[in-house]
Amino acid sequence: MDTTLRSRVRSGDPDAFGELFDAYHHAVYNHAFRLTGDWSAAEDVMALTFLEAWRLRARVDPDGGSLRPWLLGVATNTARNTNRTARRHRAVLGRMPRGETTVPDFAEDSAGRVDDAVRLAAIQRSLRGLRRQEREVLALCVWSGLGYAEAAEALGLPVGTVRSRLSRARAKLRRLTEETLRRDREPAAAPRQVEGDRAPAVRSTQEAHR
Repeated sequence: MDTTLRSRVRSGDPDAFGELFDAYHHAVYNHAFRLTGDWSAAEDVMALTFLEAWRLRARVDPDGGSLRPWLLGVATNTARNTNRTARRHRAVLGRMPRGETTVPDFAEDSAGRVDDAVRLAAIQRSLRGLRRQEREVLALCVWSGLGYAEAAEALGLPVGTVRSRLSRARAKLRRLTEETLRRDREPAAAPRQVEGDRAPAVRSTQEAHR
């Protein structure tokens, strides 16, 4: 099926793109969410990914296996561009007078979707400490389940680079997550009473009743 589908996608068959969407839109959406950390942004990336796939259809090799690695590679590039646009937008907003704004909270949004919301929220915060290249290889190999060769195809990298980058990313994410969880568990320090504060307070109360 995939070889035939590849040829039809390459030739611009609209029905083939309908089949492509039906087969892989969930995978593209989940991958986009893992890269953006935002459900709404993931929907935008998913839609843009299939538009970009149509534009790049002539680059599809007619021979090969599943088109999933190629699509996830397109989604990765689309998410990069979307994140750059979002950063520019935030920079513009940052220069404007501040008003009342509501910031989406990833942990609250995901609390009803997973059993261990606390750890997931810690992982999501820790992901910000990774380099973009590390986040991408984690999203492809760990969460989307691509093999090294498929991830290398999606990212346009040698397989050895994917292996080493994934190993570093896993170790770094594990360390950052544990540090985040440890900070979250630490009790807030109780306010210290400065010596000598009590006496003046008592005297002031006594003086007020004279």
